[in-house]
Amino acid sequence: MPPFDLDAWVARSGALDLDAIPWADVAKHEVPPDAVRTLTYMQDIERHTIIYLRSLLATRAVDDPEVSTFLACWLHEETFHGIALSRFLECAGHPVPPRPTPRGQEPIAKRLESWATSMVSKAWPDFCAVHMTWGAINELTTLTGYLRLKTVARHPVLDELLETIMRDESRHFFFYYRQAEIRLQRPVAARVARLLVDRFWAPVGSGVGSDEDLKFMARYLFSGDEGRAQARKVDDTLRKLPGFANAQLLEAWMDRHVGPTGHNGGLNGHRHN
Repeated sequence: MPPFDLDAWVARSGALDLDAIPWADVAKHEVPPDAVRTLTYMQDIERHTIIYLRSLLATRAVDDPEVSTFLACWLHEETFHGIALSRFLECAGHPVPPRPTPRGQEPIAKRLESWATSMVSKAWPDFCAVHMTWGAINELTTLTGYLRLKTVARHPVLDELLETIMRDESRHFFFYYRQAEIRLQRPVAARVARLLVDRFWAPVGSGVGSDEDLKFMARYLFSGDEGRAQARKVDDTLRKLPGFANAQLLEAWMDRHVGPTGHNGGLNGHRHN
């Protein structure tokens, strides 16, 4: 397995160019209501990245020079994704409402989760294997979610914006996945990572936005034959990681929380062709 070239990866890093997006053209095209709700959820999760990072700073992740460098670039780029999605909604006539709960006031369950993560990290030298695996899963589901939104919303300016964001998300996924491949070569790391993912994984944003909005977004993006095919593709990719050959991830979550089948389109069953 060839070494990871961090310098080359960092050289391609950079904030999304807000001035390159034709914001004045956003209002010339209708944004489907289901897409507005999905984008509102997505921008909130992107802007929450700094809170995720706060939890990671209390773990062994910051002691690894490759991981700490990546996290600095990741935060910078994800923050601009949130800014760009919020600006798109504002230009479309749907400004993002204030959050009902300030970001710094996390629920007690999330604080306990952060504390437990820190404790596991201190006790287990291979903690980064779990972090990288978890990140790979979340980045690939996020990337696929943006691809599906581009397909179903069909708004020319949103298409351009999402293409730009997806380039960043693809790079993030590559880093996480490559690191996970390397770190999961250790059998104990692979077994523990698989155990924790099987027990605790849920789509990115769980516990940050409302469960109702998360299930809505999943139904909007991943229901129907095309949506389920993309969910299955996510799972097939992640099953190539050491120790994850028969893992049940996104499609299994859909079966549990959205239903084993679904209609194309959004909450009311409308398709946006």
